[in-house]
Amino acid sequence: MYDIAVIPGDGVGKEVMDATLQVLDALDIQFNYEEAHAGEECFRRTGTTIPDETIQVAKDSDAALFGAVTSIRSQKSAIITLRKELDLYANLRPVKSYPGVKSIFSDLNFVIVRENTEGLYSGIEEETEEGATATRIITKKASERICKVAFEYAKKTDRNKVTAVHKANVLKKTDGLFKDTFYEVAEDYKDIETDDRYVDATAMFFITNPHMFDVIVTTNLYGDILSDEGAGLVGGLGLIPSANIGENSGLFEPVHGSAPDIAGKNIANPSAMILSAVLMLDYLGEHEAASKVENALSEVLRERKVVTCDCGGNATTMEMALEVKSKIESK
Repeated sequence: MYDIAVIPGDGVGKEVMDATLQVLDALDIQFNYEEAHAGEECFRRTGTTIPDETIQVAKDSDAALFGAVTSIRSQKSAIITLRKELDLYANLRPVKSYPGVKSIFSDLNFVIVRENTEGLYSGIEEETEEGATATRIITKKASERICKVAFEYAKKTDRNKVTAVHKANVLKKTDGLFKDTFYEVAEDYKDIETDDRYVDATAMFFITNPHMFDVIVTTNLYGDILSDEGAGLVGGLGLIPSANIGENSGLFEPVHGSAPDIAGKNIANPSAMILSAVLMLDYLGEHEAASKVENALSEVLRERKVVTCDCGGNATTMEMALEVKSKIESK
């Protein structure tokens, strides 16, 4: 029995969450779900985007599933707050092609390992007479541990190369520290190939030669931007999951947002949320179940018979999820 915090959030977050829980019900695993709240709708009801109760539920659970939230400019970010409170310092974002999905590249499989707690997302901003400033924090400790995560992930998953992405030619002290720390950590992983790239060059290589990448490790903002670009290579944000990992907690969410323009229409692609659940299953050690779910989704995407409009079909969010569930049960 696993205790799972379920935080649907806003907009399509609720729709893809309901769909994903249907898929998980097909597994021979017992889950105890405890729903908690965050986001814009939560703020309208409670006056906060992330109540203390939600943070505690996430801390007390074996893992958390997070849908998507609508940001409010004047309020703290629910997801960034959760990452900080649970010290979820590593954000893994796989960029993987699936058969049947219309995409620029049909054979990609690389992973972005993003530092999740500092950088420009530290939340230190100040209004000035001229405008505003933001403080970018890069520490030795955070750089070292995220680089170790990247190398350990490469080692565990039989990947051969880790690339550090930075802008040390301009941000000499902050990104310079990150780059230097990367190569210090690399000394303990002599059997894994290493290199580093500027973030702007990396953005270009994503389009011209993405096969050169295997595992990318980078700072917070760069990882956020590059993972969206990566999504564009393999079919869109509806196909990119993410895992937020710390020493004691794991939180799993799709990369896409709450998409208020299509909320309530039941047409959002549930794949990213389902694949986030796959990452959760792997995190929990349920590797066979994770493979079952991913293989079932891959089959549904390949067949293109019961898929949402962004994948060339006309199925609803729930219909696509139930088709995935049916594939699991039929095996």
